Amino acid sequence: MYRIGQSTDIHQLVENRKLILGGVEIPSTLGLKGHSDADVLVHAIAEAILGALALNDLGTLFPDNDEKYKGISSLILLEEVYNLMDEKGYKINNIDSLVIIEKPRLRNYIDKMKENIANVLNTDITNVNVKATCGEGIGFVGRSEGAVAQAVVMLIKK
Repeated sequence: MYRIGQSTDIHQLVENRKLILGGVEIPSTLGLKGHSDADVLVHAIAEAILGALALNDLGTLFPDNDEKYKGISSLILLEEVYNLMDEKGYKINNIDSLVIIEKPRLRNYIDKMKENIANVLNTDITNVNVKATCGEGIGFVGRSEGAVAQAVVMLIKK
């Protein structure tokens, strides 16, 4: 039995924050604003898994007004989502994801992002795809005001 989930996540880019995507700290003058580390890619993947399982969303499970999640690595949140998926008897069939950010370019970091995500989700790296594009100077992404990530996951019953 298969289940499919999809999600989009958006975070504002601000000064004095680290830019973390896929669990990788990327050199940048701007970072993503949020209660956790604001890893927009990991959030989109976690939300897509929760959607496939019909288990609400990250904000319900990990409220942004709960101090225990302040500054937390999104990979830790993804691990909690993995545990829920595992308890329900599912595993990752495949993930396709996209990060949309004007700069920096992400090509040199994507393999490490895929590795981090695959490790947390206990799946082969070939089951995880991460793509990146920019906003071509258009809209809030193009003006470097924010970043967007989208993810589609297919789960399969173990």
